[in-house]
Amino acid sequence: MTTQEILSPAAQVAGEAPVVLSVRDLDISVRQQGGVKPLVIGLTFDLRRGETLAIAGESGSGKSLTSLAIMGLLPPPAVHVAAGSIIFGDVDLTKLAETKLQAIRGSRIAMIFQEPMTALNPVMRIGDQLVEALRAHEPLSRQAARTRALEALRAVRLTEPERRLSQYPHELSGGMRQRVVIAMAIALRPDILIADEPTTALDVTVQREVLDLLRDLSRDMGTALILITHDMGVVAEMADRVLVMQSGVMVETAAVGQLFSAPKQAYTQALLAAVPRMGQGREASVKPLWRPLVSIRDMVVTYDLKGGILGRTQSRVHAVEGVTFDIHPGETFALVGESGCGKSTIARALTGLVPHQGIVEFDGETLGSTPAARFAASRQMQMIFQDPMAALNGRMRVGDLVMEPLVIHGIGDVASRRARAEALFDRVGLTRDALDRYPHEFSGGQRQRICIARALALNPKLILADESVSALDVSVQASVLDLLAELKAEMDMSYLFISHDMAIVENIADRVAVMFLGQIVETGSSAQVFGNPQHSYTRRLIDAVPHPDPSRVLPVRAVHASDPPSPVRRVGDPPKRLALRSVGSGHLVASEA
Repeated sequence: MTTQEILSPAAQVAGEAPVVLSVRDLDISVRQQGGVKPLVIGLTFDLRRGETLAIAGESGSGKSLTSLAIMGLLPPPAVHVAAGSIIFGDVDLTKLAETKLQAIRGSRIAMIFQEPMTALNPVMRIGDQLVEALRAHEPLSRQAARTRALEALRAVRLTEPERRLSQYPHELSGGMRQRVVIAMAIALRPDILIADEPTTALDVTVQREVLDLLRDLSRDMGTALILITHDMGVVAEMADRVLVMQSGVMVETAAVGQLFSAPKQAYTQALLAAVPRMGQGREASVKPLWRPLVSIRDMVVTYDLKGGILGRTQSRVHAVEGVTFDIHPGETFALVGESGCGKSTIARALTGLVPHQGIVEFDGETLGSTPAARFAASRQMQMIFQDPMAALNGRMRVGDLVMEPLVIHGIGDVASRRARAEALFDRVGLTRDALDRYPHEFSGGQRQRICIARALALNPKLILADESVSALDVSVQASVLDLLAELKAEMDMSYLFISHDMAIVENIADRVAVMFLGQIVETGSSAQVFGNPQHSYTRRLIDAVPHPDPSRVLPVRAVHASDPPSPVRRVGDPPKRLALRSVGSGHLVASEA
């Protein structure tokens, strides 16, 4: 049934769907020493049936707090609704008892959280969590609920859904866990779905499928969607209306086409200007040196899967299968591809965090397999991780965290290390007095700058940036990317840049390698790969990128009914190596299957 079929005749004539949620003069505050601090001030908006409302703005603008207030999940007693109302149907959610809220939460109003591990119980199997959620709101048998759970996992295109039902959250990748959370939210077909950065952890093709899924749910069932995101391309493709927030205040709201074509406020204009766009790539800047900084030849990484009564190895995950590439001094080399294609595994193998086969040379020397050799090489090779909060010890001051690599390698004394940390904070745009603060006192973008400062402490030749900006909002993302580019120019560093954001890769990379199921299917300069993609998989990745242009007509996309191919093979199966052929100067592509 379509949205128009659901509407009353009067609403169809008027051309407007009925309001399902009405927020009026909402104030959210936090109690702290010295008084009460306002976090959201005077927020007012309506949400109509079948409508997608995007809430955009930087970290700390109040987007997520608004969604938590609607769900009744503000952390008590410090954070609370100080004034205003949230009307759903004929009830004010701000005045509803917790027992009555529980009947609405999850069934009629559902939420997809940004961080899936906070939404999943780590000691429960995936299937049990889905079944529990379904049976808490509907009179289903355990078997019927399990069948519905399996259908939901298939709907979000999770590989091997039957096996995932018996797994625990820690056994899945970040992208897989997010798909489970989305499946849990849509399984009960709610009236309102709140999606808080629902695709941040997903690669571009899965993001496309999830967005299409959310759009179909809204269209076919009249589900209203509140979409919280920093990706303005997603906003352009998904939203009917946009609400822009800054420092807890709504600064602008308009229909999506009007907002993108004629933003009125300077803050909105700055947000749109910071969006990386496809088709604005850069030419390679590789210096003509005879010896690469990093040379990887025929790298193989596998993981054994044991089973049976005797626990023998029955199959293997072929995470990386015969990968070969070079990274030159002063070059940004990007690895792109879907979750599970082997990008991060290559970075971990390069730093010695996972065992591998093949030859890896760094600065002309073969990387040793002993801990001592790896420790020596780590001075020249540092990593910036996706989640800065997980990468920083919350019990240590950030100044000590930045100085920690110097301590570990026995470099300098207390005074010189402090001076080095101060100089690094100057360089990454943080104040020196922040050295004595703790990680939780900083925003996400500031924490990532701290991680960059720590990575620079040893003056490395190579930085491995693993999804280092994917969790940042668009303006902070732009400033961090600018910083990385400046550091590269000043210090002649090389980057191994791992990302699922194709627009960012096109704008920052000199050369690109596209990976699929542990192998490279296409590689070349950024201009070659993005301007003239030769492999069908590369074209599919590029076509899936959301464009920050709401007037763009979306192509009709095929629905994938089958599971994507798996990297798991039985022991004894022959290797499936892809051969690359040249299609231009330095442009290589694998033959199609």
